[in-house]
Amino acid sequence: MPDANLADLTNLASAADGLSAEDAREAAQLLIAADVQAEEKASLLTAMNARGETPTELAAFAGAFREVARDPGLSEIAQRAIDIVGTGGDKSGSFNISTTSAFIVAAAGVPVLKHGNRSITSNCGSADLLSAVGVDLEASLPTIRHSVEELNFAFFFAPAFHPAFKEIMPVRKALAEQGRRTIFNLLGPLINPAKPAYQLLGVFPGRWVEPVAYALESVGLKRGLVAHCDMGDGLGMDEFSTAGVNFGAGVGELGKSGEGVLWNAETPLDLASLGLEPCAMADLKGGDLNDNLIILERLMAGKAPQGLEDTVCLNAGAALWVAGRCSSLKEGIGAAREILTGGALQRWLTQLKEFYAG
Repeated sequence: MPDANLADLTNLASAADGLSAEDAREAAQLLIAADVQAEEKASLLTAMNARGETPTELAAFAGAFREVARDPGLSEIAQRAIDIVGTGGDKSGSFNISTTSAFIVAAAGVPVLKHGNRSITSNCGSADLLSAVGVDLEASLPTIRHSVEELNFAFFFAPAFHPAFKEIMPVRKALAEQGRRTIFNLLGPLINPAKPAYQLLGVFPGRWVEPVAYALESVGLKRGLVAHCDMGDGLGMDEFSTAGVNFGAGVGELGKSGEGVLWNAETPLDLASLGLEPCAMADLKGGDLNDNLIILERLMAGKAPQGLEDTVCLNAGAALWVAGRCSSLKEGIGAAREILTGGALQRWLTQLKEFYAG
């Protein structure tokens, strides 16, 4: 148990520089302690959010919670696996782009170790679509491991792999009802219990691109990419899209390759060089679960709006590139499109349904 108390740490957190790495780790441990009052936990999270969480705090929290996660025992597979995920919160009402991208990457033969939870704000969150196509969200560990072997895909339901989080959940819900986000809104994508070596992580708002990249560096990612799409007027998406201006930061080998921040505010991603055209945000809109299942079928049939197809392929292609399956982003986009519309994704989804039904 840490030596400091949460009231002292809250005072430190209110300062302009925020918590040191050591203090942040102690705060993380106290937040999941059963004998600390909910009011104290809320005060700390509120102080951090009001001042603005720092990269140091985010990295320290990620490290602390990764250590206490339940280990699914997939370390060998994790060395060649990727997670494709967004922080959420962009309120764009878009289709399940990152989840569909994950399906494409798994169908391409790259292990996808996806970590997530049920959404409380989206009409059709990632877990909703996963469940609808047949995935057992709370499958046993043997089933999860077999799923990776058979399908190159596994889903880790956050509550099952982060049991300590039950101590902070009531506080998070209470703050969410007040309209206040906390550092936990950013942490989910950083604390995948399987620890895949590769990651495509979308963030919102855009100011989190570089801090989240810093946190991913701190947990030892081999190759990663942090993505954001700016739509103007304070709007944006926690993934790449052809409906706005895209920014990204490289992590691990990508960050050390000389490219560093791959696409920054001065030089965003050039869609034209990738053979992609801008689209309207309306092209990317999703709906409820039934709507999104229909959109998924239309995507595979090549009958969805071009902007949505391009956006899905952009994200899936980026993931294939990050994972080393393709040598460039452009090559990855082409490979993703062939899997999406050429029948491979449809066959993979059929295998997935059969696997969980059997």
